Amino acid sequence: MATRYWIVSLPVQSSPTSLWSRLQESISKNSFDTPLYRFNIPNLRVGTLDSLLALSDDLLKSNTFIEGCSHKIRRQIEDLEKASGIVASSLTVDGVPVDSYLTKFVWDEAKYPTMSPLKEIVDGIHVQVAKIDDDLKVRIAEYNNVRSQLNTINRKQTGSLAVRDLSNLVKPEDIVSSEHLVTLIAVVPKYSQKDWLSCYETLTTYVVPRSSKNLHEDNEYALYTVTLFNRDADNFRIKARERGFQIRDFEYNSETQESRKQELEKLMQDQESLKNSLLQWCYTSYGEVFTSWMHFCAVRLFAESILRYGLPPSFLSVVLSPSVKSEKKVRTILESLCGTSNSTFWKTDDEGSMGGLGGEADAHPYVSFTINLV
Repeated sequence: MATRYWIVSLPVQSSPTSLWSRLQESISKNSFDTPLYRFNIPNLRVGTLDSLLALSDDLLKSNTFIEGCSHKIRRQIEDLEKASGIVASSLTVDGVPVDSYLTKFVWDEAKYPTMSPLKEIVDGIHVQVAKIDDDLKVRIAEYNNVRSQLNTINRKQTGSLAVRDLSNLVKPEDIVSSEHLVTLIAVVPKYSQKDWLSCYETLTTYVVPRSSKNLHEDNEYALYTVTLFNRDADNFRIKARERGFQIRDFEYNSETQESRKQELEKLMQDQESLKNSLLQWCYTSYGEVFTSWMHFCAVRLFAESILRYGLPPSFLSVVLSPSVKSEKKVRTILESLCGTSNSTFWKTDDEGSMGGLGGEADAHPYVSFTINLV
């Protein structure tokens, strides 16, 4: 599928049919690998020249916003499909591939009545896309919030023993808790394990002999238990810290453990549900934004063609997708069909020469702008 298209209008000097035939013949003869299609724009309401000029000032800015929203949703779809392990699918608009919708564009009269003022159509499209853009931000924020919570929990469960959650490493049978005895959890550097085992019983007076048990090890630390009298616990923490051992605050509570497990399961379910919901919403909204964008492009081409060629409207609108190596050749073909005087005028470097309408960087003797599908 081609991803870069030109939407172009050429001034008609005799009839649209003969101009279309000449363009087809020239493209076929000189750049046969360039797809070429008619871009059918209905007879829209012209309004006054002042209203067209005012509209032209806003067209480029609005196009940048609408195009940006389209690409943003497309990227979100790609990210969600990748996260879900879904094979990237070809996006569709109104049931047809995206490129087919563009190359076989048909104006939606029911949604955008042609008798409406151009500004009303453009404003309506902008409002609709802005609403979708705002909705996208809210949905992404909601999804990312759940992901962030899950990532925080996962980091706690997979980080260093010095900081990670210990609830899935310490079992009830590892803990002694009574009126007089308490079990502490010590984080010991791996290279200091022999030191720990040789000294923990004598760090303070009231430590239960041979009570230390290795529960778990990672790349840096080992996790040990030690049982002692309650009244000696604070003193033991101080002495252990002086020897380079960290005593982790930990209290085993079966209700808390179950609550954490349920919280994790709920977050995982919420993430999956939000991800699927967001993906389906993106599929639908991408189609809505893309159809709005193509109607906007039709209005933009119509307005700029009137400003360029004058009244009554007499121009041929087409869609092309030249390869990079064919672009210069296709530009030459399009220019040759505009008439010599018109081409010379647009190529002049004098101060009085015209600039590209709608903010286009390159001036041509015809209206042209680029559509990037991705």
